[in-house]
Amino acid sequence: MSCTNANHLGKHTQFRTWNPETGNYAKEIALARTFVFYEEVQPLMEKGLIKGGSLENAVVIRGDAILSREPLRYEDEFVRHKILDIIGDLSLFPVRLKAHIYAVKPSHALNVELAREIYKQYKQRQAQRMPFRAADVGRGGMDTADIMKVLPHARRSCWWTGYSVFEGDNKIIGQKAVTMNEPFFPGHFPGHPVMPGVLQVEAMAQVASILLCRASGVAGKIGYFMSADKVKWRKPVLPGDTLIIEVELTRARGKIARAYGVCRVKNEIVSEGELMFGLIDT
Repeated sequence: MSCTNANHLGKHTQFRTWNPETGNYAKEIALARTFVFYEEVQPLMEKGLIKGGSLENAVVIRGDAILSREPLRYEDEFVRHKILDIIGDLSLFPVRLKAHIYAVKPSHALNVELAREIYKQYKQRQAQRMPFRAADVGRGGMDTADIMKVLPHARRSCWWTGYSVFEGDNKIIGQKAVTMNEPFFPGHFPGHPVMPGVLQVEAMAQVASILLCRASGVAGKIGYFMSADKVKWRKPVLPGDTLIIEVELTRARGKIARAYGVCRVKNEIVSEGELMFGLIDT
């Protein structure tokens, strides 16, 4: 990780790159003490914070002066402590990270926000790589028969198959195995089969319909597909591809629901768009 520490006074700016694979955490990072600015000490104490802090285990910065019971343990002790904070805040991540982290003026709040964003991407990647198996049914998954019960109108035009993996009330993931036997390939296009983009949008709409049936505040209503906005087709979908369809409910208020859909092939986005539905009580 590469970290730059700079305070609001523009003083004591420090930079260090540290590699846990080659560095010695106990000697190079662990001993770096926390630090605080003199003018912040009293407000923190009034809030009941830093109760365990003292000049024995912390450094106080007052202008250009450094207040401490002992000299700085490192010439760049401040930035080393920032690296220590990053390590601590990311230590509970479920898997080992292989990354180069660049941090500029980090804080615990920003570190936690970073961890959440990484975890969000990690879960998305896991969902894309996860095989859709019969074992998923009953744990949030649905087989084709279950899908037909919810979408009987799509029996002749259900452009997605397999199982759906739910992530809470607002997100769903579906799968479509695109085969050469699809009825649209002979005419789209002869000698160069490509899945029509409009059917990718239809797939997102059908997956969203399942989500609308489950989402809190929307359950018990039928969602009529009203519009698709900001639709983009980025890459062609060909026979043999496995289409992963992700839909997230972004808003459901009154009689209108909005969702954002993404289709991926091999972890790459091939199409995306914003979907709008009109909600009607069943």
